[in-house]
Amino acid sequence: MTRRLHKQAVRDAFDRAATSYDSAAAIQREICHRLAGFAAAAPCADTPRHVLDAGCGTGYGLDLLASLCPEAQVLALDFAPGMLRRLAASRPEGDPALICGDLESLPIACESLDVVWSSLALQWCDPALSLAEIARVLRPGGVAWLATLGPATLWELREAFAVVDDAEHVIRFHPLDRWREQAADVGFDVIAADAPHVHALASDLRHLLHDIKAIGAHSVGSGPRPALTRAGWRRLEACYEAHRRADGLLPATYDLILLALRKR
Repeated sequence: MTRRLHKQAVRDAFDRAATSYDSAAAIQREICHRLAGFAAAAPCADTPRHVLDAGCGTGYGLDLLASLCPEAQVLALDFAPGMLRRLAASRPEGDPALICGDLESLPIACESLDVVWSSLALQWCDPALSLAEIARVLRPGGVAWLATLGPATLWELREAFAVVDDAEHVIRFHPLDRWREQAADVGFDVIAADAPHVHALASDLRHLLHDIKAIGAHSVGSGPRPALTRAGWRRLEACYEAHRRADGLLPATYDLILLALRKR
């Protein structure tokens, strides 16, 4: 898939998922809270005045960001118009200021922000392009608090699909080392980094896949995938059953990457 088509697929997938996103985004909310705790341990040197939620989705992280930066004007940016419409419908008009834009080409002035927060958006981006843009819009000494996903994300699903066909059903995200190296290349010091695993849980595979579909992450990959037959579904379920936990639930691993960066 070309870069242009990939970006369009990401936008379309999350645009379609806007109405169902909140009902299925439990793991995304958990990761927002983890990022907030991580950010609190790596604060700005000065009081932030202008901050950006980059990839805000329906806006769950906005109150957490406002708590971290209580005196700041908050901007909320997302690539998918549907997400911004959903956010606008739930907030007072003009609070926050909404921007439809691309993390790889931010429509924001150079050195105009004190903080960039981004929770589970950067995994869809090119690290070099997105981090260069974040560095561009931050003032010297500004901080980026970032949560993205690493290559072990949904590894159980990748393993199960491998017994069904040879298609890539689960995208492989960039590892922590790539993000650290790219951050240094574009002018950041890495203040802190962590790579915990968190898990979505469901009673069965159908419910796990329903939630992945409902948040929009199911239809982004490297190319077309064959339709899953009934026999293929049975093989998929049987393979995934090997991961059932002692409490009776099936897990889906999210290989979380947390970064706190300071612009030099």
